[in-house]
Amino acid sequence: MGINQDIRQEKFRNEYQKASINLIYTYGWLTEKTKELFASEDITPQQFNILRILRGSYPQPLSTLQIRERMLDKMSDTSRIVDRLVTKGFVKKGTCKMDRRLVDVTITDKGKKLLERLDARQDELDGIIGNLSKKEAEILSELLDKIRNKE
Repeated sequence: MGINQDIRQEKFRNEYQKASINLIYTYGWLTEKTKELFASEDITPQQFNILRILRGSYPQPLSTLQIRERMLDKMSDTSRIVDRLVTKGFVKKGTCKMDRRLVDVTITDKGKKLLERLDARQDELDGIIGNLSKKEAEILSELLDKIRNKE
């Protein structure tokens, strides 16, 4: 099915509007598919994103501001999400030694083990867009970069 059938709309103002709507619709679809996978580990996509960011910086801690800058979803309430990860034991917080006004966040062993379990399921994540060939996925990524780099 195409976007026309998925949202039951036959006419669009132009191909740019159709592409934009398709992109937004596909983002929502992709988000729902990934939520299903993360739900099995009782985390959200935003929590997963923060855990991956922290694993990438390990053993260096990051402030919530540094985490927010790296997040895929910039609208997320990073502090609240980090607090939930602390409650679950996946990250720990401490006072920054360089600037006591900042909070350092570090992934715990429990958080790393969770990511290892999800790493083992990467084929499922990749399979969400697995109907694209490797070359098509590369082209899609290049086109998405091109949209954001309009200058």
